[in-house]
Amino acid sequence: MFGRLARMDTTTYVFDLLKIILPALIVAGVIFFLIKEYLQKEQQRRLIEYRLETSKTTLPLRLQAFERITLLLERITPNNLLVRLSSAGQTAPDYHRQLLQEIRAEYEHNLSQQLYMSPETWGQVKQAKENVLTMINKAYHAMPTPQQARGTELAKRVLETLINEEVDPTAQALFSVKREAAQLF
Repeated sequence: MFGRLARMDTTTYVFDLLKIILPALIVAGVIFFLIKEYLQKEQQRRLIEYRLETSKTTLPLRLQAFERITLLLERITPNNLLVRLSSAGQTAPDYHRQLLQEIRAEYEHNLSQQLYMSPETWGQVKQAKENVLTMINKAYHAMPTPQQARGTELAKRVLETLINEEVDPTAQALFSVKREAAQLF
C-alpha cells in the first residue's frame, strides 16, 4: 500500500511538474522566437541604413566614373581624335605612333574607373579601345608606302575606313555606359 501511495505521489508530482515546466517552455520558446525575429529585423534595418549611407558616398563616385569613361570614349572616337591631334607636318609613321600613344594614354589614365562599373560594361570599353587601335593600324598598313606618306594621308585613310565600315568603333561601349548609368536612378 505504501508503494502504491508512493507511485501515486510520484506520478502526481511528475504531472504537477509538467504542468509548470510545459507552459514555461512554451513561453520561453515564444520569447526566443520573438527576440530572434526582432534581432533579424534590426539587422536588416541596419543593413539598409548602411547601404543608404554608402550610396550617398558611392553614387557621386560612380557617376563621375561614368562621366570619365564617356569622355574617354568620345576622345578616342576616330573623328574626334583626328581633329584633336593635327597631322599637319608629320609623317604617317609619326602620326600613327602619336594616335596609338594618345589612345593608350587616355585608356590608362582611366583604368581605375572600372571599379565603378560592371565587368560587361568595362569589357565593352576595352573592346572599343581595341577597335579604334585596330582601325588605325589597318588604315596605316593599307597605305601603299606608309613610311613615305604624310600624316594627312593616314588621317584621310582612317576617315575613309570609318565611312566605309559605317560603324563607330566606340558606339556600342558608349551605349553600354549610358545604359548602366541610367540604371543608377
